[in-house]
Amino acid sequence: MADTGTNLTLLLDRPANEIELAGQRRVCAARGEDVVVVIPALNEGRHIETCVRSLMTGDARLKQVEIIVADGGSRDWTRAVVEMLREEFPNLRLLHNPQRLQSAAVNAAAGAAGIGRRILVRCDAHAIYPPNYVMQAADSLARRGVASVVVPMDADGITCFQKANAWIVDTPLGSGGSAHRGGQRSGFVDHGHHSAFDLKTFLHLGGYDETFSHNEDAEFDARLRQAGGRIFLDADIRLTYLPRATICALARQYYNYGRGRARTLLKHRERPKLRQLIPPTTLIGCLAGFALAPATPWTLLAPGGYLAVLAGASLVVAVQRMSLCGLLAGLASGVMHVSWSAGLLRQLLVARVS
Repeated sequence: MADTGTNLTLLLDRPANEIELAGQRRVCAARGEDVVVVIPALNEGRHIETCVRSLMTGDARLKQVEIIVADGGSRDWTRAVVEMLREEFPNLRLLHNPQRLQSAAVNAAAGAAGIGRRILVRCDAHAIYPPNYVMQAADSLARRGVASVVVPMDADGITCFQKANAWIVDTPLGSGGSAHRGGQRSGFVDHGHHSAFDLKTFLHLGGYDETFSHNEDAEFDARLRQAGGRIFLDADIRLTYLPRATICALARQYYNYGRGRARTLLKHRERPKLRQLIPPTTLIGCLAGFALAPATPWTLLAPGGYLAVLAGASLVVAVQRMSLCGLLAGLASGVMHVSWSAGLLRQLLVARVS
């Protein structure tokens, strides 16, 4: 990995230019030729076309943007769709990602970026982006001269469980108050949903750690902060995403998130934040309460109190949203808490034993 002791401000530059858009002249910080977009993909045949088309909706600069779909060996029709789209979008490329992981896909695309590209924008294949998302993110990064721009995510749902999940995940009970979970204020943060990077800085730091299947974004942000890089949350650029639609899928997702967070904490010898300590402490307290209940029944107050909080949250969400789907909000929150905590504690225990 490259030496991160270099002052990253020396790597950042901000040449501005002007373009004509809708008959009005405005100052833009980035040119299309400056930007490379990476879309990690694996069996995304149902979504990749919609994703690419949404990213290509916006001002004329997008025609000069380089878009790379880094495919991890899809067995469906993902690659065929991308090849078809290349006839319409000559700036679209297909890159093979033999390691299959998203972290490796972003690294490969960053290394394969064409000459002159200085801004990297990361996108997800299963997402639909608002018009001109790419250039808004690139402009935000270039104007501020920061190393990274992150954006808030607004949860939405289709099924009843998804809706309940979406309604609770962006609250303090659901996500502990993470700024990028439905946040409304722009400002400098420690971490957020990755959007745009200064490409030179990203490569200088060695990109993502490819041993991480989850939480590679937070791990990168830890190295970026240690090297003096700044991360800006731009609340004016927003993404809508669909949470997992089933309990099992949600549990797997957050279990892996917990394991990844533990690996990040261990690698960088960081202390967890208070909001990260509450879920595992609650889980341990509840398990201890059940275990000790035969001898000391009053210990059931811990799990009973936690279940009461979840039940109360369900009722509040159901009333606020005027929907019976809200009654599943507590269940969704509990699944996230328990799964994330289990993944975190397991990884910490494995690391301690080894």
